[in-house]
Amino acid sequence: MTTDDHAKEALLSTTKDHSQLKEKTVLQRIRSGQSSSTCTNTVSAESNRLEQTNGAEDFASALDSMDPKKPFSLKQVAVVLATYLGGGTLCFFLIRNQIKGQKTNDILDAIYFCVVTMTTVGYGDLVPITVLAKLLASIYVFTGMVLGGLILGKVADYIVEKQEVLLVRAVHVSEKVWPAELLKEVETSKVKYKFVTAAAQLLVLIIAGTVFLHTVEHLELMDAFYCVCSTITTLGYGDESFSTRTGRVFAVFWILGSTICLAQFFIYLAELFTESRQRSLVKWVLNRRLTSSELEAADFDQDKVVSAAEFVLYKLKEMGKISQEDISVLMEMFKNFDIDKSGTLTPADLVPFQST
Repeated sequence: MTTDDHAKEALLSTTKDHSQLKEKTVLQRIRSGQSSSTCTNTVSAESNRLEQTNGAEDFASALDSMDPKKPFSLKQVAVVLATYLGGGTLCFFLIRNQIKGQKTNDILDAIYFCVVTMTTVGYGDLVPITVLAKLLASIYVFTGMVLGGLILGKVADYIVEKQEVLLVRAVHVSEKVWPAELLKEVETSKVKYKFVTAAAQLLVLIIAGTVFLHTVEHLELMDAFYCVCSTITTLGYGDESFSTRTGRVFAVFWILGSTICLAQFFIYLAELFTESRQRSLVKWVLNRRLTSSELEAADFDQDKVVSAAEFVLYKLKEMGKISQEDISVLMEMFKNFDIDKSGTLTPADLVPFQST
């Protein structure tokens, strides 16, 4: 059964449950003495309401059912991030006298230093000057890169996927499209919508950072944009940075969001390019004619006849979906199960393996 079939079953099952619940309610009202016309109106009203309101719920539940993995927990990530930043803040607060530069508030500066260190921005406005401070900063930057790569990247991906659904629904806001159809479009154009969503988020963060630096940090508009670009790319020359108390509060959240968003943007761009090439390859494979030499190559068992299974395997191999090594391993496994060497598997072939 395909993914689309599972999704459709989930949607039909949910709709059926809602319908059964409403039918039960109507029957109860009939027994309590309501008129037939009232019941008919109730059914009609409830049907219209379900059609309008349950679409989003069914769509979301279908999307969740498609992911066989354990549901992603933002709460756990928030705890890990808070622990990481809290521990770093405490360490750098205790050795604040071993860090020189433009300072505002001791605790705020410690948090700010943690963020610019873990994101590898490193403006240079706050710099460790002792052996202990440099050692802590070195450890913190490596652990921060791991945390950003493994956990924060997952958070960004999770958020983008949620907003991707809203984007698809917004595109079809003026059309009457069923959740199953939206679900199919999300799956077929998943990478494209992720890329568009990440690009939109990145644009908003760039504009927000530029406006903030221009209005709060009083930088020239070009300097503000320059600072934003050097920050989100983690270039961090240090000639322009967040120097005010308000600016550093903003920077703690903005730097985390913008640097991760840019990384996700490039990941989705690469995925989009790869998917585009893959689709072009698939289209080429499906449209070209089969030659005699290819027919011979598709005869994996060398019996001078190409079965439907062999043809499918050969085409999947051409499309890059599977490799010759994958086919060889599976063929060897098949031969091991095929005890009587009949070229087919029957329950009798499996008996020796079940007994062991």
